[in-house]
Amino acid sequence: MSNGRVSRHVEVAIIGAGTAGLAALSQVRRVTADFVLLDGGELGTTCARVGCMPSKAFIQAAGDFQRRRIFRRLGIEGADALRLDHAAAMEHVRDLRDIFVDRVLAGTTDNLGDEFIGAHARFVEPNVLEAAGQRIRADKVVIATGSSPVVPEDWRPFRHRVLTSDNFFEQETLPASVAVVGLGVIGLELGQALSRMGVAVTGLDALQYVGAIHDPVVNQLAVTLLQKEFRLWLGEAAEVREDGDRLRVASGDRRVHVDKVLACMGRRPNLQGLGLERIGVTLDTRGTPVYDPATMQIDGFPIFIAGDADADRQILHEASDEGRAAGGNAMADPIVRYRRRTPLTITFTDPNIASTGVSFRDLNEESTAVGEFRFNALGRALIMGRNQGILRLYADRQDGRLRGACMIAPGGEHLAHLLAWAIQQRQTVANLLQMPFYHPSIEEGLQAALRDVKKRLATGKNEGGPELMRD
Repeated sequence: MSNGRVSRHVEVAIIGAGTAGLAALSQVRRVTADFVLLDGGELGTTCARVGCMPSKAFIQAAGDFQRRRIFRRLGIEGADALRLDHAAAMEHVRDLRDIFVDRVLAGTTDNLGDEFIGAHARFVEPNVLEAAGQRIRADKVVIATGSSPVVPEDWRPFRHRVLTSDNFFEQETLPASVAVVGLGVIGLELGQALSRMGVAVTGLDALQYVGAIHDPVVNQLAVTLLQKEFRLWLGEAAEVREDGDRLRVASGDRRVHVDKVLACMGRRPNLQGLGLERIGVTLDTRGTPVYDPATMQIDGFPIFIAGDADADRQILHEASDEGRAAGGNAMADPIVRYRRRTPLTITFTDPNIASTGVSFRDLNEESTAVGEFRFNALGRALIMGRNQGILRLYADRQDGRLRGACMIAPGGEHLAHLLAWAIQQRQTVANLLQMPFYHPSIEEGLQAALRDVKKRLATGKNEGGPELMRD
């Protein structure tokens, strides 16, 4: 227990050694060596341990196995004899995961001495933290405590049958059947991959759209394509209860019994136990501190918040940007206001789901032209056996500037980057059509979509093409 006396004084204390915390540290170290980094949880970042990287290894294995389905048409014999060893696949994923985690640790906390404290921290005063039996006074504090998967409290009795992204990759093998509750990014990625590995998957979501797709045309096609691979139940909340040695999952009048449930209902900021309410921090309706997203400063306090902890854009590159802004401002006088990058989200399903720029739901119908391209007949996509998908572009009618895009498309992760760069540079549709497009390539689909939206800009109408529709 602490004796109440301050035993250490530093310029900056960073709570959390994940992506945002390490990004903040990189900025602080440019100015001072007088800091402390605190983290009482597992190290190595959420991305490397349980998120981006192991999930992509898992998806890669599933996708490679899925390719066997087109071998016959390519003249490749023996596809029916291929088998997937679930245990070996999961071991491979963990091996890669360990490599990624080791690389993170080797470049960060492994190189710190007493600047790192492996313990949870809590606020005693706005400038005083308590951790590992000592009190630390810090001129500035950065909160970067990350987040944890949401699991309903009434699932506690059968918690041993509930998977989350935090424990999914620890499975030595895979269950025969799974209900994926929540069809956002994580639910869609893991749900499709599980199905491709031979697991019977039922995906459930109370919403009518999946993957945070707000464009109804893209959403409709996404649902159509995904439900060819696994069962989708949309529009009604899931009810789960234990039934013997299995779980009974219900959605409206639909029922299924499964071995495990994969909870993908979002992530909750890890703010419990910090004592923010004790020091007078104002919390919003979600229990998140009120802060300035341009500076990352919590209103009225020498405290900054970044990454998943602020419950805003829970994506790695956004967490890194926020961490750098928070760490930079912890050392800045006066505080700097930062401009955010163009929003970019990618779901690594097959085809990829991606969006960038202004969301469809935030567009003004009267001032927006919408163009699209469907990949069914694109030569390069046909050759690859990936000729499914749609790309939708949104442009400003007044100046022709590209404002946003949404897609489920082959190579969508790459198309989305090109479009995000173009939007951030305020490029017009006409300017983009002056760029080179090689034949045959997936990018020809982008060229066709740009030509379509150019036609809508010229006619002043969306008739003959996609109409703007509301959720």
